[in-house]
Amino acid sequence: MSITTAEALRLHPDRLLPTAPEVRSIARRLYDEVRDLPILSPHGHVEARLLLEDQPFTDPTSLLVTPDHYVTRLLHASGVQLDQLGVGQGTLSPTAAREAWRLLCQNWAVYRGTPVKYWLESALVDVFGLDLRPSAETADELYDGIADQLAQPTFRPRALFDRFRIEVLATTDDPADDLAAHAALRADPTFTGRVVPTFRPDKYLEAGRPDWARDVLHLGAVAGVDTGSYAGWVAAMEDRREHFRRHGGVSTDHSHEDVGTEPLDAAEAERIYRAALAGQAPELQTTALRRHMLLEMARMATEDGLTMTLHPGVRRGHHRPTATRFGPDTGHDLPLPGAFTDALRPLLDRYGTHPNLTLVLFTLDESVFSRELAPLAGFYPSVYVGAPWWFLDAPDAIRRWRSAVSETAGLSRTSGFIDDTRAICSIPARHDMARRLDAGYLAGLVADHRLDEDEAADAVVDLVRGRPTEVFGL
Repeated sequence: MSITTAEALRLHPDRLLPTAPEVRSIARRLYDEVRDLPILSPHGHVEARLLLEDQPFTDPTSLLVTPDHYVTRLLHASGVQLDQLGVGQGTLSPTAAREAWRLLCQNWAVYRGTPVKYWLESALVDVFGLDLRPSAETADELYDGIADQLAQPTFRPRALFDRFRIEVLATTDDPADDLAAHAALRADPTFTGRVVPTFRPDKYLEAGRPDWARDVLHLGAVAGVDTGSYAGWVAAMEDRREHFRRHGGVSTDHSHEDVGTEPLDAAEAERIYRAALAGQAPELQTTALRRHMLLEMARMATEDGLTMTLHPGVRRGHHRPTATRFGPDTGHDLPLPGAFTDALRPLLDRYGTHPNLTLVLFTLDESVFSRELAPLAGFYPSVYVGAPWWFLDAPDAIRRWRSAVSETAGLSRTSGFIDDTRAICSIPARHDMARRLDAGYLAGLVADHRLDEDEAADAVVDLVRGRPTEVFGL
């Protein structure tokens, strides 16, 4: 088939860099400082078992479409059913995988203006060497081109890990996980990468959940601690955090509707805890217990040194019928307004100046960038502002974030880029996007004579290497 100009994919070498010629030339030089640096990914959702087993990816759909809710949600909004994309279907048949891929390509126009288009095009060109723009006409040729390459040893998970120059990759793990896959990877002399677990205790803190009592009893069994009491609950958490730390963990990750941290006295915490185990605690009390336990997590962080990351303000499973049928992380978790200043005050009163606390604050609410997050990070030595994630990890949102935060907190009080993805082939594209945008931002400061170019060069390298290394103890 002949390829017309309209059908060809071309990745412009200056994509995302400033358009003004004099600024672009500076940005090019700054980008050159970091374009080939290894990737540090301290928050993501690729599973360690994928790298341990190192099996070939089965098909293009299972690799690039089904696991990525960024991709599936816009198709769903355009009338494509999630089961047509393989969501909740387990291993896809060859026919189902191809049909799902065709749906992606037929609806390619819905991604115009989104970062998803940028990531997928980068994967097609840079990872698979394909320069066909997705469409109904090109769908099968693209599918076959990717499938042929996935059958090659050079496209297995470990080979891609090395090819993408991933130096550190963090997974996200349940506190009850035995982390056997991480242990096996660390013991495998044929794998030289670094994969670290992340402690994600959300479901064990939400005492109002229907399965909470069962889950905390299981956590206690895994920890070898009786969780029939509040003290046992706390001890089980401490035990599992240490288990993660021994397996290379560097951080804990917390996502609740808010970041309230008001303390309870010991007697009240015990009373609510026992009532929750019996299923008799009202919502106001279970919320109070979760806020108290989040404060306890900060106390534990000062003792074991795990970086504490908070990304609140998400209504999980917004569409109940979809959540019931397909489960979590299927594209309909939606942002809520954020509030940090007063909510975190009890935590910061106790631990905000503690030398062993590192607290990274993320938000999906742009209105708090300059009003709350930057001022907090501009005073408390423990606080850093997390990079834009999820709905905000897009070019214009990242530019707005960098501008809003830097004037108050500077560059050094930020976390470094967070790719937050299950889609391994999008990792290099996401980090490259961030590097280009930071080079462009710093080039603007140089052009405004607010920063010398040698300072900007140091800064852009620090954003890629220094910030994640320091903030996450890498």
